[in-house]
Amino acid sequence: MNLLGTIYLIICTRLLVLIYLYICIPALVLFVVNVLEHPSTCRAIAPGVLDNGFQTMQHIMRMSRTWDSTMSMIPKGGDTIWGDLDWSPEEGYTPMKSKQRNTDTQKASQDGPESEISQTKRANYGRIISFGKDVAEALSSDIERIDFRDAVKGQSVANTSCRDVWTEYHDMGFGGIKAVAEYKVYTAESMVDLLRFVAPKMMERGSAHFSYGIADNLDDPKYQHYKYWSNPLETKLPNAPEMEIFSLYGVGVPTERAYVYKLSPSAECAIPFQIDTSADEQDEDSCLKGGVYSVDGDETVPVLSSGLMCAKVWRGKTRFNPSGSRTYIREYAHSPPANFLEGRGTQSGAHVDIMGNFALIEDVMRVAAGATGEELGGDQVYSDIFKWSEKVNLQL
Repeated sequence: MNLLGTIYLIICTRLLVLIYLYICIPALVLFVVNVLEHPSTCRAIAPGVLDNGFQTMQHIMRMSRTWDSTMSMIPKGGDTIWGDLDWSPEEGYTPMKSKQRNTDTQKASQDGPESEISQTKRANYGRIISFGKDVAEALSSDIERIDFRDAVKGQSVANTSCRDVWTEYHDMGFGGIKAVAEYKVYTAESMVDLLRFVAPKMMERGSAHFSYGIADNLDDPKYQHYKYWSNPLETKLPNAPEMEIFSLYGVGVPTERAYVYKLSPSAECAIPFQIDTSADEQDEDSCLKGGVYSVDGDETVPVLSSGLMCAKVWRGKTRFNPSGSRTYIREYAHSPPANFLEGRGTQSGAHVDIMGNFALIEDVMRVAAGATGEELGGDQVYSDIFKWSEKVNLQL
């Protein structure tokens, strides 16, 4: 082989190594991350895995019940932010292609007439967990509920073959399981009560480090405790009037918001509360697919969670932002990669993948170099975050 042939072979070999390192391995890692972080990915690929409770998945679920840090992901703000049985900020949302709006257009759309109403059934996003599709769609006055809070958990025969990792769930008994199902529907606030019922010791430990409410008086000395620091609704920004806050996130990807559950016959080891994947709507504009109600977001985090603080709570001078630090929202509409060579995509708005979004990278670099929010172009919004945030009745 001549010199040119040898050089060509070396270049091709290194190119294959680079493709493997920078495309194949990240793609595999991303797949694993998405499956662990976003259950709908796993359900879409293999619907039976989460629903039938294979031994491996059961082990993962038992192990995750010992991770107290998961309590930091419990929705904060209760029904005031996330809605109740009859109301939610995103009510009326239907999947459709997002349209870019500037600030003036957003304000005009909020003050003007509502957009065309979809003929699909209205989703009650405030009902984060509903036992049965009929319960998810029923009028709240027609739902007969039995309070679970004072229920006797009951007894069940221990099965030592599956107690390699003990959890408080094993003390639920059939009485406790029945009580949870008979309450039928759970909002953000009653979900916290549900967790206290199922795992009181875990929640007692967690209450020393996390809080999920809304502060009535932010000057109360109790809010100086570190357990409130992770909740922006129970703490206020520093006195920094020259500071600017940017909320950068992706939109345009269906994102889980509420669930239809079913109670399944189970043995001691199996978890009987399962997402009812048979709960579907035939209408393509429906938000209900496979037992999951979706809204606009980045596939993992709903728009309301990503944008509410900068759209309303911290916007202008409020009790949460006493010095009036300026806030900006920069949304990035999702555009999937055109081909395999783009990897995760340069215009992706999906969770994690957005780290490779060129527009996001440019904004971050410009801010790091000293650019102001106005120099970036102010707000860049594709979703209905401003309209939804206006529906949140929060004292500012």
